[in-house]
Amino acid sequence: MTNIEAVDTALLDDTGLVTAVETELAAFLRDRTADAVAIDPAFADATDALVAFVLEGGKRIRPTFAWWGWRGAGGSVDSPEAVSVLRAVSALELIQACALIHDDLMDASATRRGRPTVHVEFARRHATAGWRGKPARFGAATAILLGDLALAWADDMLRAAGLPPAALVRAAPPWQAMRTEMLGGQFLDVLHQSTGDTSTRAALQIDRYKTAAYTVERPLHLGAAIADAAPELVSAYRRFGADIGVAFQLRDDLLGVFGDPVVTGKPAGDDLREGKRTLLLALAVERAEDRGRTQARDAITAAIGDPDLDAAGVERIRDLLTELGAVQAMEHRIAALTGSALDALSAVEIAEPAATALAGLAEMATRRRS
Repeated sequence: MTNIEAVDTALLDDTGLVTAVETELAAFLRDRTADAVAIDPAFADATDALVAFVLEGGKRIRPTFAWWGWRGAGGSVDSPEAVSVLRAVSALELIQACALIHDDLMDASATRRGRPTVHVEFARRHATAGWRGKPARFGAATAILLGDLALAWADDMLRAAGLPPAALVRAAPPWQAMRTEMLGGQFLDVLHQSTGDTSTRAALQIDRYKTAAYTVERPLHLGAAIADAAPELVSAYRRFGADIGVAFQLRDDLLGVFGDPVVTGKPAGDDLREGKRTLLLALAVERAEDRGRTQARDAITAAIGDPDLDAAGVERIRDLLTELGAVQAMEHRIAALTGSALDALSAVEIAEPAATALAGLAEMATRRRS
């Protein structure tokens, strides 16, 4: 049984909620891997990799926002359904696993959280075993299947959480919207990389749907729906979530270029090599064009998607981004979004300690270093 009492004091620095989420995930995944053994030991071995991916890393941001969304709408840690709610919101980590595994494959990322990505690891296994065919193709196929499996298991975990039937019905709309928005945002990311769209409009569209919707906005909406929150609170949560979710992604974009690899778990400048069309780069290109600095613009656009970009090249782009004021503009936008989000929270009545927790989470999500 999860130590649910630890959750009541899990605000920012307390690990109680994270531990509770991971306990629920471990129990659920233990049952699912037992099912995989019955199919074939090789499949069980593959699912073990998925389990490790889910349990051995991550900040558990999405379940945390969903939990406090439920608490802020009147959900009580002492209520009979508290453990069921915890199990339900923990399923969001499996949605996250699906997104990351597929995103790493689409971006050809070699590492995630300081370890080989799933497609890279299974390509290595193929090559080591000397199997037929191309290792990279096997790695890609396995990553697709394990990402799909994570998505299917997320639905299973939500349905099996033990929520009251009425709460499960209320949870369906935000859950369904979240999955569609996440996949739509991922498609737009792939599309804009392919078309070379470096506009701020394209970057913000991706941030809104690929990150904000399923990281903060819909998890809060999910928690509120389970608690049968009033429409005014749902609306405030969604405004807060959209703003903080975009700010979260903007911080991620800065870390993707300026972050410490030891802290982020990814090589410096990897977002540039992968061709990510971030707002940071869009602002820099826009400012270079406005100032007639064609060489700077061309240097930045040439670096986007260059797999051979070396450390010196990354440093040159960093200098240009800073010089053009794009970094400062990002910091200003993050601060403005955070302020707007906190204003949305203050406009409605939110039960404590959730109100304090959500305000703190907003600061943590936008000032992080990894």
